[in-house]
Formats: sequence, structure tokens, C-alpha cells
Amino acid sequence: MTTAAVPTVRLTVGQATIRFLVNQFSERDGVEHRLIAGAFGIFGHGNVAGLGQALLQNEVDPAPDGGRMEYIMPRNEQGMVHAASAYAKTTNRMSTWMCTSSIGPGALNMVTGAALATTNRLPVLLFPSDQFANRVPDPVLQQVENAQTLDTSVNDCFRPVAAFFDRINRPEQLIPSLIQAMRTLTDPADTGAVVIAMPEDVQAEAYDFPVDFFRRRVWHVRRTPLERAALERAVELVRSAERPLVVAGGGVVYSEASRELREFAAATGIPVADTQAGKGAINFDHPQSVGGVGSTGGDSANHLADRADLVIGVGTRYSDFTTASASQFKNPDVRFVNVNVKPFDAVKESGEMLVADAREALRDLTTALAGHHVQEAYAREVAQEKAAWEERVHGCTHLGHGPLPAQTEVFGALNEMMGDQDVVINAAGSMPGDLQALWQARTPEQYHVEYAFSCMGYEIPAALGVKLARPEAEVVSIVGDGTYQMLPMELATIAQEGIKVIFVLLQNYGFASIGALSESHGSQRFGTRYRRGGGERHTADGELLHVDIAKNAESWGIDVIKVHTIEEFRQAYAKAHASERATMIHIETDLYGPNPPSSSWWDVPVAEVSRLASTQEARQQYLLDRVDQRHYLR
Repeated sequence: MTTAAVPTVRLTVGQATIRFLVNQFSERDGVEHRLIAGAFGIFGHGNVAGLGQALLQNEVDPAPDGGRMEYIMPRNEQGMVHAASAYAKTTNRMSTWMCTSSIGPGALNMVTGAALATTNRLPVLLFPSDQFANRVPDPVLQQVENAQTLDTSVNDCFRPVAAFFDRINRPEQLIPSLIQAMRTLTDPADTGAVVIAMPEDVQAEAYDFPVDFFRRRVWHVRRTPLERAALERAVELVRSAERPLVVAGGGVVYSEASRELREFAAATGIPVADTQAGKGAINFDHPQSVGGVGSTGGDSANHLADRADLVIGVGTRYSDFTTASASQFKNPDVRFVNVNVKPFDAVKESGEMLVADAREALRDLTTALAGHHVQEAYAREVAQEKAAWEERVHGCTHLGHGPLPAQTEVFGALNEMMGDQDVVINAAGSMPGDLQALWQARTPEQYHVEYAFSCMGYEIPAALGVKLARPEAEVVSIVGDGTYQMLPMELATIAQEGIKVIFVLLQNYGFASIGALSESHGSQRFGTRYRRGGGERHTADGELLHVDIAKNAESWGIDVIKVHTIEEFRQAYAKAHASERATMIHIETDLYGPNPPSSSWWDVPVAEVSRLASTQEARQQYLLDRVDQRHYLR
């Protein structure tokens, strides 16, 4: 008896990778998505004749069973990973892009992007090239040699920041590796950066791959149901609570559970605060929406959080900003109920674990709590806190500050002009704090702030990724001058691809956030202002450094409009909105604020001993601020 031969096709590892990827799809609730929507690639020795050749071949002569993989040429390896992360975030993790780099420095440039993706629980697929598997050219150009072992390359730096890591040393290893990669990308609990290191000789090596490997595969993204016993325990805690508060995180948005959250809040009267990733999950004008919570939250949410006896975390990882470094929830009897697809996050704060999809859990909780509503006195308190804070928001965004406007006024104008389906982007500096406190999001799509890794340089490549995912939306990326100088290169990619986005460049000649933090902690804004040096102290008020960011942006191929007042800014935004080209609006703002009033804390330790009086005073204040800090254990 003979066994029928398995049909095969002879391809290089690079060609097989692309042919496999164009046939992968994700599905949830009956809606399918192309899992790998396209490829970013910067080529050098390592991938130019491997994955680069495969992408070229796919573009010129696509395989009949999968079609074409879109390719975009980025300028920076870190930037292209940020763009892929932003795309994944915008599609609620149902789709992403692959990124390929050359070996050595090109690969290492992607590590920061990988860390951002994994920290934010966002799927990205990375193919860093690697040194020769056959070790004949050894050491190869750009190879870092480790004298302890010949089996280590710079790509091992990806291991601690990857959700899945593998290295393909033989062609047949590609088959199980790519299957596991797709499993990780579509796992709602364990997704993140998927890294497959590709030795450059293996990329170009041919192998007879089974044809079945390239069949169309649909990866079904699960919705984990809520366990009955866990539901019963949670319902008992909610019914016994007098001052419950929901903290809505990014998991609500990713699971597309906004409607269920709003219905739960309306039915029970329980107020809903939001994290950076969760903003917009409940519309700001919903009666139970009380705004951002934590270190950069507003008074309404933070006052309620201070006195809450039950915190219902839905899809939140409880970062230190959300918990105000374990000082926000001050009620000594506070309890936690945590809804999360990831047990690692559900167990935080010693909470009652509800390991489930946010949408499924909220539906079950709403049904099980039918007829239950918070007490009238608490409902009135929630309404009063909400109204008082909204009045403060209006004041912060309509200051009439001068001679330079405050950045809060720019945000207020943007908030009024942008549509419900438009997208505002930010990631680092003082701006995420102001935005969490002040931005009034009407939809979950409108607010895109990366504050898990808070990576300076994210904003410009993120605009590329978001626009690729939402071409119909107006995409507005707010960029500080500090962030701009770290990673502006994808402006050239945006210009080359003819992608229309709007950048708002806030120029204040320094690092506003760290400057204020430094000053409040006794370090006198050391090293945070763009002033001429020449031997002067770095706290001195020297001459401003005249780096013309507007001209620099224009040199990348972007239209630039320079304005000075909020009224001019409004006019410039209208012009940029009407344009079909990428536009940057440049406006100088006051480095010193003012910023929204703070009602919470963030733990940044101050030197215990110092000869500086400013540091000594800050240390005493730090000790007072730590009084409310504790571990939420019982």
C-alpha cells in the first residue's frame, strides 16, 4: 500500500512567509478582516534579497491563492512598528501590519516599538533579520558577537518585550512558527508583539512547502463567557455596595462593548470613570460618565474614587496612573471586581476575578442586576460632581491666556471642531494628562492616546497607521516640539504615500511635563528647556534655541501653517480640514501652562538626602503625599 504524495510548492522561506500571510484572516461576530493588512519594510543586508524579494515578487506576480500584500516604504524601524500598533489599535486588534528590517541596528530599532505593542496588548508582526544560520560568514557585518555563546544575536533583546518569539534556523521550522504567530496575534488575552527572527541565509533558502500550508485560514477571535459562579459573587458585591464606581479601560473599546457599558451604567446608575485607553467607551455626556480617573484624571472621577467602596474594573490593567500609584482609592473598606480576558490583569488589587470578554460580562451583569440601582443620594452626588467638573473643563479650555495661549485652549478648540468619527492622537509629555482630564470624547473611535508605554515619537507614525485603518476619518495628531525632534521621519512616508493627516505642533521650547515634574520635586527644571548652552547652568534662562520646526516639517513635504492665537488656529484647522494634503499647524504655547487642577498624585521618589534646599523641601512634601499610599490587599 502506498501513501499518496502530499502536494508541495517550492518556495524560499521569504516567499512562503508572504504567501502564507496573505491568506490569514481574523473573525469576530461574523465579521472577517484581513489579519495582516500590509507590510512595512526597510531593507538592508539580511532581508533585501529574502523578504524584500518576496514582497517584490508578490507585487509584480501575486500568487493565485492569496493576492497582493500592500507594501509601504517607511523611514525608521521604530516608526514603522508604531504605525502598525496604531493600525491595530484602530481596528480593535482585528488587523495589523507586518514589519521587516535588516540585521543588527535595523532590528534593534524595532525593540522599542515591540515593547510599546506588548505593553498596550496590541498585535504587531515583526521579522527582524538575523545573522547567518550556517555561520560561514562569521562574524557578518553588523553582528554583535557574544563570547559566551554563538547562539545569541541582538534579536534576543526582543524576548522580554515579545508576546511570542522564535527564530527560523531551518525552512521547515517556518510552518509551526507562523501558525503559533497567528494564534498569538488573535488571542485577546495574550496578544502583543510577535517576533520571528529570520537568518538572512534561511530567508533565501528554498524548500518544498505543503500546498495546504497556504490555504485560506480564518482565526476566530474568542469571546470568553463569564463563569456563572463568578457572576454570582460579583452581583453580591455590587448589591451590597453603597458607593460603587466602574473604571473602564481599553478592554471595553477592544471588545466593542461601549453600548453594553452605557446600558449597564444607565440601568444601575453606577458612575463610570475611564482610563486613557478607555476614554470614549462611554460618551462624556452620558449621565453616569464622570471622566478620567487617577493621576491625570479630573475632580469628578477622583472625588468619587476616593470614597468608593467597590471598584468595578472593566478591561483595565490598573497602571500606576489609574490608581494614582496606589493612593487613589482611599476608602479603607474598598473592594475590587475585575472583568478582564487576561487573568494576569483580573487578579490585580486582589480583586474578584471575572475572566471574561468585556461585552459578555457587561451583558450578564446588567441582566443579573435587573431592578438594582444606586441610592438616590449617591446618584445626586454623582450628578453634582459631574456638573462641577464640566464647568471647570470649560474654564480650562477657554482661558483667554496670554501673551502665548495655553495648550488647554488648543485642545478645547480641537474638541469643538472635530467630528464624532474623527481621531485625535497623542502619547507623551504633559499633553496626555491634559487630554485625559479635559477631552470630552463622544465615541470610542475619537480618542487615541498611547499611555501604557507613553513613547515619545509615537504620534507622527501613529497618524500614518490610524489613517490607513480609517481613511474616511479626519486624523489629527498632536505633537510637542520634544516629541517631534525624536521621530519626525515618517512625515516623508506620509508625503510619499499622499496620505492626508493633520498635525498640530505645540512649540514651547522644552519638555513641559518633565519640567514641571522636576520643579515640583526640587530639581529646578534641570535639562528640560531648549536654551543655548555655552557653559551656562542648565537651569539658567538663556537664549531660546532657534530650531525652526515649521521649516523642517515643510522640508519633509508637509504643508505648514504658522499661527499665534486660538482664533487663527481655528481658521487654520478649517483650511487644513478642507485640504487634501497633509498639513501641520504650528502654534507656540506657554511652557508653564496653566494646566488643569490636580486632585491626585503620582509616585516619583525624591532624593532622601541633598545639599539643595529645593530638594530637601520636596522630600518633606513627598513624605506627606505618601500617607495615602497602600497595597490594595486583604
